[in-house]
Amino acid sequence: MTNSVLTGLMLGGMYALIAMGLTLQYGVARIMNLSYGEVLIAAAFASHWLFTALAVSPFVGLVLVIPAAFVINLAIYKLLLTPLVRRAPTRDALEVDSILATFGLTFIIQGLMLTLFGGAYYSYSYLAFPVHLLGETIAANRLAALAVALLLGSALYLLLTRTRAGTAVRAVAVDPVAAQLVAINVPRASALTFALGGALTAAAGVLVSTFLTFNASSGVIFTMKALIVVVMGGVGNMLGCLVAGLALGVSEALVASYVDPGLTLAVNFALFLAVLLVKPAGLFGRAPR
Repeated sequence: MTNSVLTGLMLGGMYALIAMGLTLQYGVARIMNLSYGEVLIAAAFASHWLFTALAVSPFVGLVLVIPAAFVINLAIYKLLLTPLVRRAPTRDALEVDSILATFGLTFIIQGLMLTLFGGAYYSYSYLAFPVHLLGETIAANRLAALAVALLLGSALYLLLTRTRAGTAVRAVAVDPVAAQLVAINVPRASALTFALGGALTAAAGVLVSTFLTFNASSGVIFTMKALIVVVMGGVGNMLGCLVAGLALGVSEALVASYVDPGLTLAVNFALFLAVLLVKPAGLFGRAPR
């Protein structure tokens, strides 16, 4: 039981980090990014190449991958999404347009990865030794990935709650029209937030690559789970992401250990639907008035 709970907490922590990037992109920029998982897998491939070809530790590789992902996502926003933002009459219309645009982007990124890496599964051995914790045996790479995920998540929380830039981002998420009235540059804040969300996604991809196998078509799974966590926790709410991610991870681990590993996806959706039936706006979301 203890092992299952620890495994679930580690898995849930990763889910929370994975979903935080999408929370920023959707909650602030109002972009429903369906290519989210593909960005994560692209970062996993980058980490794999850095480690196997150049012997660069994945955690050192974060220093390279995160800034690169920030710049690439900023370019995507400026070139692909800014025209949609300008022409959309409402935020709801922007959501629909962004779904269609990023759905196409999904296949572009996936096609490039299939061309470069094929359809085979990839993995590499990093910190692949057991660690004893609370009387249970846990893989060191999972513990290290969780520690870095907690560090990144805490840094993001402090950025959003303790800085002027974070206050501006939260203001745009709540009401972009009112934010403009207090001299906040909404287009700039949205672009930078989208890029920051992409950088967090890339960081999650690097961490995931240290203990999971992946291939060029794995992105859809991560997109789906990120969407579940974001909606279940409440759109734009970081605490909701954490709670929903942990709930998802622990439920998966318990079902895999005591029922059937094949039912983990089913329990994800069952938990998701149960939460939405009780709280349609998510655990920490606010219902529109």
